[in-house]
Amino acid sequence: MNRIALLVGLCVITYGATGCKQHKEEKAEPESFSVTSPLKMDTTYVKEYVSQLQSVRNVEIRAQEKGYLEKSYVDEGQYVKAGQLLFRIMPKIYQAEYQKARAEAHSAELEMQNTSLLADKEIVSKNELALSKAKYDVAKAEMALAGTHLSFTDIRAPFSGVIDRIRFKQGSLIDEGTLLTTLSDNSGIYAYFNVSESEYLNFKTDTSGTTRTPLALTLANAERYKYPGRIETIEGEFDNTTGNIAFRAKFPNPDGLLKHGETGKILMQIPLKNALVIPQKATYELQDKIYVYVVDKDNKVRSRNITIQYELPNLYVVGSGLSESDKILLEGLQTIKEEQKIKPVYTAPDQVAQKLQLLNP
Repeated sequence: MNRIALLVGLCVITYGATGCKQHKEEKAEPESFSVTSPLKMDTTYVKEYVSQLQSVRNVEIRAQEKGYLEKSYVDEGQYVKAGQLLFRIMPKIYQAEYQKARAEAHSAELEMQNTSLLADKEIVSKNELALSKAKYDVAKAEMALAGTHLSFTDIRAPFSGVIDRIRFKQGSLIDEGTLLTTLSDNSGIYAYFNVSESEYLNFKTDTSGTTRTPLALTLANAERYKYPGRIETIEGEFDNTTGNIAFRAKFPNPDGLLKHGETGKILMQIPLKNALVIPQKATYELQDKIYVYVVDKDNKVRSRNITIQYELPNLYVVGSGLSESDKILLEGLQTIKEEQKIKPVYTAPDQVAQKLQLLNP
């Protein structure tokens, strides 16, 4: 019995040892992971620029004469036409001055006519005739000046537009040069935004037609403005303090939604030549830095810090840290360990990028 029990025990121990060995060998088999490579391609990046919106024409309406504000003919926010009467400064003093100047001009004219008759009869000299003509010219100039001052008491719209806040009420004493309101022509809207020097150079040297595509505008409520705009002009100098240069785009405004002084964000497509792109899901973030797992020649994964130049839908444009020949882990980033050996399952980068871009609405 003891011999039989011993044999049975040896068999159990042998079987157990063999089973453990097989289990360890099974665990040592590398796990399969999907990998890919960075893709070099030409693409475009939609960049946002903070913009300031301005009317195509926006002017201050100021009083040109001193006096009491006799009447306001418009209200705030009202649309007015070119030449429409907006305000009237009490004109009585200027009317009196004009009438006086007109009477003096008429008197000078009569005096000149009498002198002319006497000069024809050689009763007075030609010098006296010239003097009377000069007095008449001065009187006419004074009358014209008085008429101009009188006309300034009626303040009219220089162009069609929308009245802003009216700063003084009827009866207010107005000094010459006092700001009464602002008039804005909102038929079109300018959007000014600043562009870096490198982006400016790319914009000017691009021949693919990307720079001619319409611009989009996002308003303060995060809604996309329904009318596209186009770049009209670029300022002549760079700002030395920021290194930027101002672009000006123009947007139509048939609905009158856009107003002078609004803010928004310009969405402009920037061409990227030979950009190195990787899937966003192939990266992870640690302490505000972006990492990927790179598979080496021994099929071991090692983390590597990279820099991101631009962010595209589902993709990153790599600034530095990777080359086109590198192989990176595509899935399983949460479970993988540093220097873990894997069995890579390679997927071509163009196929990966195509699938990810199709996922983007």
